[in-house]
Amino acid sequence: MRLFSFVLLAVAAHAQYSTEVSITTPLPPRYVGRLLKPFHFERRQVSPARLQNTARLESLIRAGNLYLSVSDVIALLLENNLDIAIHRYGPLLAREVLRRAEGGGFLRAIDTPVMAGPVSVSLAGVSVNTSGLAGGSGVASGGGIVTQIGPTPPNLDPSVFGFVNFAHTSTPLSNTILSQTTALTNEQRQYQFGYGQQFLTGTAMQFTYSASRNKVNSPANLLNPATSGNLDFYITQNLLQGFSRAVNNRNIRVARNNVKVTDIQLRRQVSVTVSAILQIYWDLVSFHEDVRIKQEALNRAQRLFEDNQKRVAQGTIASIELTRGAAEVSSLKEDLLISQTNLAQQETILKNALSRNASVTSWLDEVRIVPLDRIVIPERDELQPVPELVQTALANRPEIEQARINLESSKINLNGSRNALMPNLQAFADLTNNGLSGPVNPLNRGAGGNADPYFVGGYGNLLGQIFRRNFPNYSAGFSLNIPIRNRVAQADHVADQLQMRQSELQLQRALNQIRVEVKNAVIGLEQARSRYETAVNTRQLADKALKAEQERYRFGVNDLTIVIQAERDLGTAETAEVQSKANYMHAKVSFDEALGRTLEMNRISIEEAAEGRVNRESKLPDNLPQRPEGK
Repeated sequence: MRLFSFVLLAVAAHAQYSTEVSITTPLPPRYVGRLLKPFHFERRQVSPARLQNTARLESLIRAGNLYLSVSDVIALLLENNLDIAIHRYGPLLAREVLRRAEGGGFLRAIDTPVMAGPVSVSLAGVSVNTSGLAGGSGVASGGGIVTQIGPTPPNLDPSVFGFVNFAHTSTPLSNTILSQTTALTNEQRQYQFGYGQQFLTGTAMQFTYSASRNKVNSPANLLNPATSGNLDFYITQNLLQGFSRAVNNRNIRVARNNVKVTDIQLRRQVSVTVSAILQIYWDLVSFHEDVRIKQEALNRAQRLFEDNQKRVAQGTIASIELTRGAAEVSSLKEDLLISQTNLAQQETILKNALSRNASVTSWLDEVRIVPLDRIVIPERDELQPVPELVQTALANRPEIEQARINLESSKINLNGSRNALMPNLQAFADLTNNGLSGPVNPLNRGAGGNADPYFVGGYGNLLGQIFRRNFPNYSAGFSLNIPIRNRVAQADHVADQLQMRQSELQLQRALNQIRVEVKNAVIGLEQARSRYETAVNTRQLADKALKAEQERYRFGVNDLTIVIQAERDLGTAETAEVQSKANYMHAKVSFDEALGRTLEMNRISIEEAAEGRVNRESKLPDNLPQRPEGK
């Protein structure tokens, strides 16, 4: 039995952490029936927001270093990034609004803007704005449509109602002819129960049962106590305004579209954030390379300075050369410090993007990030013709599908504002069955002969009269309400048309913008490759020039200033080569994003992104330091 309980707890724990956002319904007590359960015991509960990181983050730490590959960065991003975590609530919110609309409620705003993602620091110097938060003005969200113009949708959840009243009244009378008493007392009981429901066709109906029992002290009543009752059926049908399913279910259809939009929003947020984090990762790789280059430049200058010290001691060069060498060493130390500062700032940005609680996780501040991947530039880029790339982007970019869905929702809402232009014409019908029953009044001595035997009886006699329809009432008619001028509905209808035209133009603008982005991405990728090839050639020439000047300086052909300048030129060329590699990776990431294939190229499952948990395990190289036991 204990083993079975343990298994149940394990399954429950797995269900709790299998997805980041979950909605559960607690089981109601046994004594609660189906009628009361939706009102009191079907209160669904949303799981608390997860503020802790997944275990993957600590598993990648060895000897104070966080070893990250591109694959691990993406996995940590999907599990811990807060921008993506915020958007995971969007689809669930949209589904709850859909549930609300299916019950006849209005739509609610649930749109969350797509954050642009964190941005890197600058290689030019120490950055002063390195929060690691979304940069720029963000990405336009264009979220779901939320409006309520036109006829109010019917309440599609049926309702039951009840009314019970117990009363005792005492009324002094100045006229005793009718009641034959100077003070009339009445013990009254009133009951009323009903059921009402509305439908998408614009139909509304209501069943009402009413009963009243009156016991008086008057001998004038033939029946005492007398029980009267009726069963009423009332139905209305909208014939113009509020007529047809297309008008009354528009909120439901728009809510379904908004569910699709929130799914697209989540996909867009994942794509945008992954693109941003890839650029940060490759910039981090470049910063490591830049630190290495600055350190090598400093080492060269230091060696040259030490050689010059020996040559000054030997008297082969003037002592002024030591001052020049020392100045160069000091300048390169400053460059190295700036490069190390940029690297530290870049690590902070990356750790913040991959952690949910970096602000309170003090141990993470002391961890240094070691990237495991290096930038490898392919020999050539296999690019399709631009028209084919544009068609690929138009088919893959989620913004286009989102704009089309929003345009469809605008057309759906236009039916509501158009229908509001019509007069309010309703047909109604009312059918009521009445009954009366009670015992003979013992205070009326002549009641036994005057009372109709058909009414003498108990509650069963009353119900029999009602269901036999012995005393029916019928009524039917029309109700017409024509607003004069109707300026509100006319303005709403025209405004909806104008907004729909705006949506059509915005869709076309998005199509045009995607074409521009694809063309620019192709140009940027080609230019990045060209700049890389030029930077490689420049670095090779600078290296040869430095070796030649060093050889000439060794034989006294030139002076130290030329050698120092050659070293500077090599350092500049090496930095430019590193930056060109980073620029190429930026161009490649932007190219994939322009084509709408960021998730595909990085093998990202949108299902895992929606759950906030990546199933695959991270595997570090075997030659890394091992974690201490118990860590």
